[in-house]
Amino acid sequence: MTQRTIVITGASDGIGAAVARKLADRGDRLLLVGRRRDKIDAVARPLGADALVADFESLADVRSLAAEIRRRTDRIDVLVNNAGGVFADRVVTADGNERTMQVNHYAGFLLTNLLIDLLLAGDATVVNTSSVAAHAFAKLDMTDLDASGRFRSMKVYGDSKLANILFAKGLHTRFHDQGLSAVAVHPGAIASNFGKETGNVLVRLLYSTVLSRLLSTSESGADNLVWAVDGTPGETWVSGEYYEGPNRFPRRPNPQQNDAALADALWAESARRTGLDVARTPVPPVQE
Repeated sequence: MTQRTIVITGASDGIGAAVARKLADRGDRLLLVGRRRDKIDAVARPLGADALVADFESLADVRSLAAEIRRRTDRIDVLVNNAGGVFADRVVTADGNERTMQVNHYAGFLLTNLLIDLLLAGDATVVNTSSVAAHAFAKLDMTDLDASGRFRSMKVYGDSKLANILFAKGLHTRFHDQGLSAVAVHPGAIASNFGKETGNVLVRLLYSTVLSRLLSTSESGADNLVWAVDGTPGETWVSGEYYEGPNRFPRRPNPQQNDAALADALWAESARRTGLDVARTPVPPVQE
């Protein structure tokens, strides 16, 4: 089997680290991204992986990360946009964006687009870590992506996870005919540090107390993402779609996830907010 070059963000712990460990067993070359040097080194070193540092609360960090990846490789076979979090308080980043949406969506959007030529060179797969929160909590309002009204952490988190799905659809629409495939996947409720900062009391209790024993381990939860990474687009899964497990579409999908006009509007707004030259990316064809 040919060695693949795989970039995984949010790989310092939890689901990202578990995915890295599973893929390292296959002999893939891994470029692992984390927010803290000590934590990402601790994951990468035993795997013989490259350790890269970037804080997705800073789009300047994302641009530096893209430049560093370009120095290390001229093609990418798989990009796993896994970095993310849920936060108790509303914070506006130095880039002027609500933190949850920037960390969970804008940063991955920018990174993917800055690496698009490397992804196309590898006929790559882009896997976005989404969540059932996309249909449990989300209702995306393009006039208030910064949650400047009432801030509810799980609603904002759900919106960002819906954005991950819409981004996968946007990538499919724009680049699938050039060889790129994209999919969004829910990894399952994982016992990790995730969720401990949320303002939602029930979610915080689930992740921070003895109740966390009810959740899956990171190792078993990684299986959904590995399924997507190892899958064959068009056979294992359909590019541009969202899955809650192997071959499993959501029983109650968010109706907004199939709104092509919303996906295009979010793409344009994400490009504006990240300073991406929209002219660099093709416009999707008009649907008859």
